[in-house]
Amino acid sequence: MAVNPFVSGFACRCPNCGRGKLFTGYLKVAERCEACGFDLRAADSGDGPAVFIILIVGFIACFGMLFTEIAYRPPVWVELLVWPLIGTVLCLALLPPAKGLMLAMQFQNRASEAGGADVAPVIPVVPGAGAGPTVNPLAPPQVDLPADTPPEHER
Repeated sequence: MAVNPFVSGFACRCPNCGRGKLFTGYLKVAERCEACGFDLRAADSGDGPAVFIILIVGFIACFGMLFTEIAYRPPVWVELLVWPLIGTVLCLALLPPAKGLMLAMQFQNRASEAGGADVAPVIPVVPGAGAGPTVNPLAPPQVDLPADTPPEHER
């Protein structure tokens, strides 16, 4: 039975079996799952979870601060005390589940770093090889200029 990546991610459990702990510390990913022995060393979520959490918590804190300012008009010092504290607590509480979800989704989709062994090699585009012209989709478009146009660096 396949493990649901959302359930295992939010629960901070192994994306392979859903039972073992994903983290050995607050955000340090375990080397292996203690339940199934799945290798978790390749797990790297980068800055993704932090970015999502900052955006989500920033929206909640800004909306909350604006709402309380308009509805209740508390003193400024109260808002400056309450909302940064709420934002910090929310960030710290939501970061491990967000990182777990990101890692579980990576394992579910077999995502890896570009250039890894599991990535297909890039085949260079050789103009004139094969039938018909070959176009490199990453190359800048070629513009036909009149023959008397000076090179771009001389214009």
